Amino acid sequence: MNNIPLFGAGTFRLQGQTVIDSVKNALDLGYRAIDTAQIYGNEADIGQAVADSGVPRSELFITTKIWTENLSRGGLVPSLRESLARLRTDYVDLVLIHWPSPADAVPLADSLAALKEAKTLGLTRQIGVSNFTVDLMQQAVAIAGAQEIATNQVELHPYLQNREVADFARRHDIAITSYMTLAYGKVLEDAVIGKIAAQRSATPAQVVLAWAMQLGYAVIPSSTRRENLESNLKAQQLSLSEEEMAQIAALDRNQRLTSPQGLAPAWD
Repeated sequence: MNNIPLFGAGTFRLQGQTVIDSVKNALDLGYRAIDTAQIYGNEADIGQAVADSGVPRSELFITTKIWTENLSRGGLVPSLRESLARLRTDYVDLVLIHWPSPADAVPLADSLAALKEAKTLGLTRQIGVSNFTVDLMQQAVAIAGAQEIATNQVELHPYLQNREVADFARRHDIAITSYMTLAYGKVLEDAVIGKIAAQRSATPAQVVLAWAMQLGYAVIPSSTRRENLESNLKAQQLSLSEEEMAQIAALDRNQRLTSPQGLAPAWD
């Protein structure tokens, strides 16, 4: 069974002093899960923020993701060791394949074997995938076994509810981590979300984050503003009614915001 915290702080697009301040504020407010990636270029800054925070490593859940250039059997573990050095830690709690290898340049079996080796070496506690379709998840399960795949981190928000992927993951006891849960802020302007927020004396962000967590998804919203980090945390105390959940379910329009050319698989 996976052990993925339902609520954490994302760091995509945050670098330098901006990410240091964001992570410091998050940890100070009580966040204990931090999500990063090799390609974000901020692992060293996060390592500094964590070191300066005084929060014991044992209380933290740190996730990083292996970039496509490092997915080979011989390249993954050395690249992860470099990530650990930047993060100033002996291990991370979760390592993900960030994107499937473009044009299958590195066979998935090789990358998963390297991830399992990293786990055996104690460099990570859990392994998983990101941006995987149902077909890719089926391949990963066939190669490594569903029990080895802790999560699939995917774009998922009210406008892209990714139900086929989520249903497959649920059937195999693989956690879904939702990234871009607020859809770059687009869903915060939605009238349906706004009405629920007003009725609940909550913010639209709290409503959307609560919706995702109520479906069992982990969320990793980021913010450079302490007040937003603090406000987002309160989503954990918000419980939506079946009717409100249904209203948000009806907002799905398959609106994907992230599909980088050369990286994106054939989406479901």
